[in-house]
Amino acid sequence: MSAALLPLGIGAVAAAVLIVALVVLPGGPSRVPLSRLDPSVAPPTSTLAGAGAAVGTAVEKVLHKRGRLAAGAAALERAGMSTTLPNFVLAVGLTTVVGTVVGALLGGPLVAVLFLVLVPFGARLVLGFRAGRRQAAFADQLDDSLQLMASSLRAGHSLLRAVDSVSHEAEAPTSEEFARIVNETRVGRDLNDALDEVAARMGSEDFSWVAQAIAIHREVGGNLAEVLDAVGNTIRERNAIRRQVKALSAEGKLSATVLMALPFGVTGFLSVSNPEYLAKFTESLVGYGMLAGAAVMLLLGGLWLRKTVRITF
Repeated sequence: MSAALLPLGIGAVAAAVLIVALVVLPGGPSRVPLSRLDPSVAPPTSTLAGAGAAVGTAVEKVLHKRGRLAAGAAALERAGMSTTLPNFVLAVGLTTVVGTVVGALLGGPLVAVLFLVLVPFGARLVLGFRAGRRQAAFADQLDDSLQLMASSLRAGHSLLRAVDSVSHEAEAPTSEEFARIVNETRVGRDLNDALDEVAARMGSEDFSWVAQAIAIHREVGGNLAEVLDAVGNTIRERNAIRRQVKALSAEGKLSATVLMALPFGVTGFLSVSNPEYLAKFTESLVGYGMLAGAAVMLLLGGLWLRKTVRITF
């Protein structure tokens, strides 16, 4: 048997080597067509690229018709994602369709519905998580950025040059936001409007104070470096208090997470160890009522715990 398969194996290897030599490996030095060197001639587009562009345009029209184009683009900007909204929606839609089909084939209609709900919801959670992490990093870096701006102003640089120095010296996301301010002012946008938009996009009340201080300085004059130092000291103290509150509330948040996960953990353990015990809840109307009451109490308890451990100032 093995002796008979040996010639077949050798033939398959030889065929694979021949295919690689003829198809994959280049046959010689290739020449660039002269039409590609002409800037007035548009590069040829493939069928796949054309279809993708057409689908993206259709998705953009649907979003514009429903009035969600601006809000979706703003959400992507807050999350720091460089992709466009139609491409993001298309990627999430394709992932949802593929996950639903695979779930239906492997696990049945219940798994398909689960994928149909969880994939878009997970995409929203990812955007929210990235936006929150980006805003927190911006708030932590703000006092150092103000100190750098004040040092640049004391060195004799202009305000725009100080903002540009922060865009080069600071870390992301502060460098990205300040670079956007510089680029917008270079194309003619007012500096105050650009600063206010950054404060709104990053959800930073501290940076709104900075924007107001810069706006007042541009109207009445004065020593902006000293003003930025004072605002920076205030923001630094607020960040210290914020970190202290976060450390003190970490135990409460962990307790809330454990309490919320405990019913699901107990239910999962009982479903494996004693399925007949849980089956009683689905055999009568009283059991369904008890499950509904447990779900309502769990929801109310989760909202109460979230309100208790979430401290804003």
